[in-house]
Amino acid sequence: MIRILKSSDMGRVLARRAARLSDAEATVRPILDAVRKRGDKALMEYARQFDRLDRKSVTVPVSELAAAETRLSDEFRSAVRVATENIGAFAQAQLPREQMHELKPGLRAGQIVRPLDAVAAYIPAGRYPLPSTLMMTVVPAQVAGVPNVCVACPRAVDEVFGTAHMLGVSRVFQMGGAQAIAAFAFGTKTVPRVDRIVGPGNIYVAAAKKLLAGEVGIDFIAGPTEILIIANKGDARFIAADMLAQAEHDVDASAILLTTSKQLANAVAKEIERQLVTLPTAPIARKAIDRNSAIIIVRSANEAVDLSNRFAPEHLSIQDETLLPKLRHAGSVFLGPFSPEAAGDYAAGPNHVLPTTGAARLRGGLSVMDYVKVISVQQLSESALRNLAPAITTLARAEGLEAHARSVEVRTRA
Repeated sequence: MIRILKSSDMGRVLARRAARLSDAEATVRPILDAVRKRGDKALMEYARQFDRLDRKSVTVPVSELAAAETRLSDEFRSAVRVATENIGAFAQAQLPREQMHELKPGLRAGQIVRPLDAVAAYIPAGRYPLPSTLMMTVVPAQVAGVPNVCVACPRAVDEVFGTAHMLGVSRVFQMGGAQAIAAFAFGTKTVPRVDRIVGPGNIYVAAAKKLLAGEVGIDFIAGPTEILIIANKGDARFIAADMLAQAEHDVDASAILLTTSKQLANAVAKEIERQLVTLPTAPIARKAIDRNSAIIIVRSANEAVDLSNRFAPEHLSIQDETLLPKLRHAGSVFLGPFSPEAAGDYAAGPNHVLPTTGAARLRGGLSVMDYVKVISVQQLSESALRNLAPAITTLARAEGLEAHARSVEVRTRA
């Protein structure tokens, strides 16, 4: 049964189970080096060894993607259309705008927005196929205008391949693990080199992304999924269902409820047990609930918010909108009783690729901004440069950069 703890015991919950990336890094380094040096030959060796690939190339023919789409049910295709419409609309609203402003007479400054040239989306296909992750990673790239969007998936799954075809993605590669990350980072004759790799994966994918960050852009290094809920009242069925929805992902997942109500705490604990009885994924969810999850009795809503900000959860569910201004760190916020985390996972519009293990202190979730560059533009008239010349030349000489100062003076001296 889930633990019910006092807030003074929250420290051990805040201390997440550290991902053992160092062990994984040692495992993937030789794979990365092999793909860098031997390209497709090494890639195919690892694809056959780890992904049990039985085709001659990791490239998935477009005809195979089209055939996968024909096997999708009408209901599934309709769901994809609903989800992609909302994901696309939200990404469009997020897109930075090109702009120019006159800051002072003769001094214009602004920005232009340009998409990355090529990106790759990594779509896991281990315990669960994740066509939702395909939509979350590909649609914002398309909205951003990225001309070359690639997808890697280690297993031939109709829901993934067919969805890729529905989205118009033609460059799909059946490959996974560290070798897929290496192929996109370095490029091979078969797999193009990309500017950024996005999407979740197992610990070996995470380790590869960490080691290759800088060689290629990444979104972030994902760890086990998590949800934190702040509720002092509400329907215990809803709260328990949300906690189990997170717990069923993985035995390392965590679900935490912060509440001032002992009555609600007990009701949620009992409801979790009741719902586990009929949950098909109970063997996984049970371990996540028992090992990594808890209900914490807090003294006040302010204490709950403070603990939440310290935890910086991937998913944060709150019932009280007045808490929103106090929240500083969260991957994504779900507001109100009818905003389950599953809505964000699939069809509400905001992205479900989110920072875990406290990385929400540094950034929010994947967004259209991850696929574009915002490039500053500035234009000075002669008079504007003359007005700024004393400040520019003084600062330049203070830094010992005489040529900087002279590049201004050559334009402004009579």
